[in-house]
Amino acid sequence: MRATLAVEIWLAVAGRMSWIMSGTHEHKPAAAGDFTASDEPFALFAEWFGEAEASEPNDPNAMALATVDGDGLPNVRMVLLKGVDGADATPRGFVFYTNLESAKGRELAATRKAALCFHWKSLRRQVRVRGLVTPASDAEADAYFASRARGSRLGAWASAQSRPLESRFALEKAVAAITARYPIGEIPRPPHWSGFRITPLQIEFWHDRPFRLHDRLVFRRPDPATPWEKQRLYP
Repeated sequence: MRATLAVEIWLAVAGRMSWIMSGTHEHKPAAAGDFTASDEPFALFAEWFGEAEASEPNDPNAMALATVDGDGLPNVRMVLLKGVDGADATPRGFVFYTNLESAKGRELAATRKAALCFHWKSLRRQVRVRGLVTPASDAEADAYFASRARGSRLGAWASAQSRPLESRFALEKAVAAITARYPIGEIPRPPHWSGFRITPLQIEFWHDRPFRLHDRLVFRRPDPATPWEKQRLYP
């Protein structure tokens, strides 16, 4: 009995030490309810995004955008989600805007595939998206561009995004030149600036649980016209 008890104590202590060494402490994550009962990923995303808007200290719409270059080497950077299509849209997707001549703009145009990851640290949740890329319409891009701050619209003209910049002064000089061109009135959308829509083929919802026994729920489909299939995953 004593030997058995000693082994149990040793395992408990060793296990606790391993959690400390790995930085994994026992905690109480935000309640997620039984989200695994959800059958429609866009509705679940809208619910989680609404909670993130109330919980995150800033930029709940920030998302990591992953692309690959011509050699298959991945690129990832943070961008801002600017729209999620409603139920009446075909196809439905996640929309953001950028310089089409930037590294991400060129890679998205070349591969027509991308991945997104939302991480809401305050809620201990992630949403991962993989899908097909299509351009946003001119009407969408025009409407969003017109809603941006004037300085941001001038900056879209001035910045040759992702290309070499000799100095900060050169950038400020380019902004000054564009400001002189459009001192008042409307600023048109640059032809090299527009948006992309990622239509998901896979959406995974991840919620933190103690001891890395997380909840994971993935929705998959082979193409946008096919109904979703849902499956739970091991953490």
